[in-house]
Amino acid sequence: MSRVGKLPIEIPAGVQVTVSDKNLVTVKGKLGELSQQVDPSISIKIESSTITVERHTDQKRHRALHGLYRALIANMVKGVSEGFKVVQELVGVGYKASATGQVLELALGYSHNIFIDLPVEIKVETLTERGKNPIITLTSHDKQLLGQVAAKIRSLRKPEPYKGKGIRFLGEVIRRKAGKSGDKK
Repeated sequence: MSRVGKLPIEIPAGVQVTVSDKNLVTVKGKLGELSQQVDPSISIKIESSTITVERHTDQKRHRALHGLYRALIANMVKGVSEGFKVVQELVGVGYKASATGQVLELALGYSHNIFIDLPVEIKVETLTERGKNPIITLTSHDKQLLGQVAAKIRSLRKPEPYKGKGIRFLGEVIRRKAGKSGDKK
């Protein structure tokens, strides 16, 4: 039995959840609106302030989908009520970040600056303090889109294992390698 799928999802105040006849789940809240198409083998039931996700059979595929759709719906409910936040840090000499509207400009040691057009669902803030690494803060109500954009930004300059330079998530631990030993006999 799916342990994740069995858990009920609490609906906070100010969030509306609707399920259409074609298994399209729509969640509306103060931060926005999200929708997800659910497989027909999974049924969604809405009681007063909880959502339960049930499956029809115990096939392996249905067990997997049970937990998946429960997690996706829970993320949608949390996203429209509280939102999600990703914080990234630029580690390296001369690395800079600045945001103008929905355009993020990054200087990452290449011969040119990189400009990234962000989707309208994502809000970006940059913080540059003297003597500290620049910080990029991304916020959104859509967890999937936020993770995808954060991964794209990180892929522009992944942290390398020798000096640790690159774009990393705040609090991420990079496994460091020892460099060449300069001891020759």
